[in-house]
Amino acid sequence: MTEPSVDLDAANAMWDAYVATGAVPAGTAPVAFDVFGDGPALADELLGLVLEGRKRGTATLEAEVTHVGEIAPAVGDHWVMCDGSGVPRCILRTTAVDAVPFDDVGEDFARSEGEGDGSLATWRAGHRAYWERMSVRTGVPFGGDSIVLAERFTVVWPPEVADA
Repeated sequence: MTEPSVDLDAANAMWDAYVATGAVPAGTAPVAFDVFGDGPALADELLGLVLEGRKRGTATLEAEVTHVGEIAPAVGDHWVMCDGSGVPRCILRTTAVDAVPFDDVGEDFARSEGEGDGSLATWRAGHRAYWERMSVRTGVPFGGDSIVLAERFTVVWPPEVADA
């Protein structure tokens, strides 16, 4: 599977429209133009949960962030989230990040991800399958002691989907 190519012109236009509101200082840049998951169908499914208001959390393995040379998420970060075709659909702002071993992720965080039935068991099964799949592709090891960056966010743009 390959990640979709982000429509950078449209993503930058969305970001510029957000900056023009004065919500962030001129010259500020988002930390990423991104998609959820590891393929177009999963990206669309997870973005759909965001747009429905069910998903306000996401998880990344700390080792994945290090492996690809990214900076770990931080409170206040903004990122443009795209659909499975790479079209920007909303801007998210990180509100909390906790580094937790996979086996210690709690029910409250699992619910914040909005996936499946919202239970911790479903969260663990889905994320274990995802990270095991990613481990094969990236070589980043995964296990119960793997550190998860449990990130919470709010939707800030565009106004028709932004959180109140």
